[in-house]
Amino acid sequence: MKLDFKPLTQETWSDLETLFGEKGGCAGCWCMYWRLRSKEFESNSNSANKKLMKALVRGGTVPGIIGFERNNPAGWCAFAPRTDYIRLETSRILKPVDKREVWSITCFFVERTFRGKGVATEMLKAAVTACADNGAKIVEGYPVETAEGKRYPPAFAWYGVAKMFERAGFEEVARRSPSRPIMRITV
Repeated sequence: MKLDFKPLTQETWSDLETLFGEKGGCAGCWCMYWRLRSKEFESNSNSANKKLMKALVRGGTVPGIIGFERNNPAGWCAFAPRTDYIRLETSRILKPVDKREVWSITCFFVERTFRGKGVATEMLKAAVTACADNGAKIVEGYPVETAEGKRYPPAFAWYGVAKMFERAGFEEVARRSPSRPIMRITV
């Protein structure tokens, strides 16, 4: 499947709305989960998260890329400097490995009809390139490790899966939980 990738900007905002639909991606998250403290995120609604993401985009932040198949939005991948994600900075399991500056890839969303076709892996590769184009030297991800032969439920696979990161050239650098490796690639 051939995908084209565009950054999320004001011009592509409506494509993200189409992709995320009424539910706002994963349960109204709008990819704000890692950017907000737990209490703030839990008290927010779908519309509040949408407004926060839209404000980031209006302010000139490019929080990720959208993948298109024949001009149809097929997938989303969020990334930013790690320091933009407050929950990563305070996570017991995903706390920083070292003091190096890294960019983080935190979230994937693939439209239902495109799932299981390699879209997320292609999104990951394109996101690494986008991070590098923005000055990243190290890109980090926090996928889930699935049991051998098991498929992770799509509703919970928004972190990505470890095998996908391995296919994209990432290597595990830390693991503080049996199912959550921290993986990196140098660009």
